[in-house]
Amino acid sequence: MVRIGIIIGSTRPGRNGEGVARWIFDKAQRRTGAEYELIDLADFGLPHLDEALPPAMGQYSQEHTKKWADTIARFDGYILVTPEYNHSTSGALKNAIDFLGNEWYNKVAGFVGYGVYGGVRAIEHLRLVFSQLQVATVSAAATFNLMTDFENMSTFRPAEYHEASVTALFDQVESWSEALGEVRAREQVQAAA
Repeated sequence: MVRIGIIIGSTRPGRNGEGVARWIFDKAQRRTGAEYELIDLADFGLPHLDEALPPAMGQYSQEHTKKWADTIARFDGYILVTPEYNHSTSGALKNAIDFLGNEWYNKVAGFVGYGVYGGVRAIEHLRLVFSQLQVATVSAAATFNLMTDFENMSTFRPAEYHEASVTALFDQVESWSEALGEVRAREQVQAAA
């Protein structure tokens, strides 16, 4: 069974991302095509990147990095729930991505954005970052506006029409995760030879 991690991409106290991610996770639990797990960046306490060697080498020295690497390695794909801060993603999410290398390779990512403009610029920045990490990004995305999908800009109350975009996001992430599993399997065989 395909495994998909839903990553809460903000660690800010009072963040809106947790409510969005839990709503996405609740929708995911009703699906049968994959196993979904909620991953909270706040649980990892990652400092600014503090590994001496480049992440592409996979030789991690810090316990927090090893814990994060083990978590990310377990999944075939990801749905990243990102705020939009200053026309980009959160520093915490970008930092967490930068900690690792091989754990991301040949997997898939889909995006859920939220912010004044629905987080679309944060999503576009993440697409660029993940292209360097050999992560395929799906075109379907869910975007939520702080003015219309949140009560008092803090309590998540999504409009019903978002269901269609969330379903498309799940469908694409699941099918691409399965397809890229074959790529990873082929690479493992080649590496063992």
